[in-house]
Amino acid sequence: MKQNKRYFPMFVDLTEKKVVVVGAGRIGSRRIRTLADFTDHLTVIAPEALPEVERLEEEGRLTWIRKSYERDLILDADLVLACTDDPELNSGIYSVCKCLGIQVNVCSDKNKCDFYFPGVITEESVVVGITASGTDHHQAKLVREKIEHALKDRND
Repeated sequence: MKQNKRYFPMFVDLTEKKVVVVGAGRIGSRRIRTLADFTDHLTVIAPEALPEVERLEEEGRLTWIRKSYERDLILDADLVLACTDDPELNSGIYSVCKCLGIQVNVCSDKNKCDFYFPGVITEESVVVGITASGTDHHQAKLVREKIEHALKDRND
């Protein structure tokens, strides 16, 4: 296997897919905010969440299940993101998803990801995803900022 593997950028229609995010802290909320623009079936499982998640729920953009993770809550999911602050729980979610054939991303372990969650930029109908293959988040952030500026300059 390649040491420096790169990831193929693939754009997927999530409109009718059930996407579940377990955890709604800092990382989970960031991913929830992004996903809310791409699916009509976003479910968040977390006993507590940042105010932004509550606002998105009030706007009807997601369903928030205010309880701790239980396996039955992800059985019908198409895509799961394990974003809790408990690596052991995230690993358990990963195992369940693998058994059920559900694509999963574990925020605390890049080796337990069927996909990486890219930095996402949207400008009208243009969608750009950026990753440094999980190796240099700072570099990916700098590239994202440059692309954001370039897209804004194009529209000015």
